[in-house]
Amino acid sequence: MAKAIWNGTVLAESDNTVVVENNHYFPPDSVNKQYFKESNTHTTCPWKGLASYYSIEVDGQLNKDAAWYYPEAKEKAKQIEGYVAFWRGVKVEA
Repeated sequence: MAKAIWNGTVLAESDNTVVVENNHYFPPDSVNKQYFKESNTHTTCPWKGLASYYSIEVDGQLNKDAAWYYPEAKEKAKQIEGYVAFWRGVKVEA
């Protein structure tokens, strides 16, 4: 069971994460959406595609762009399409 935790709160929890480049990607249905806010930030990975970001808000504290996902992953990364990964102080326990 992998968990993503920030500010003492579980953001996502799943037995079915996909690990790519040392990042755990959580299935969309394992994410506690009430803590997620859409961000206008986007980055591009040459082999995964265009990433979109979420900012995380827990107890009034904001962690900007702390989660990302690929809404339309390229062919080599289809296994993580729509899945959510974390950084910026979000602890992933696996």
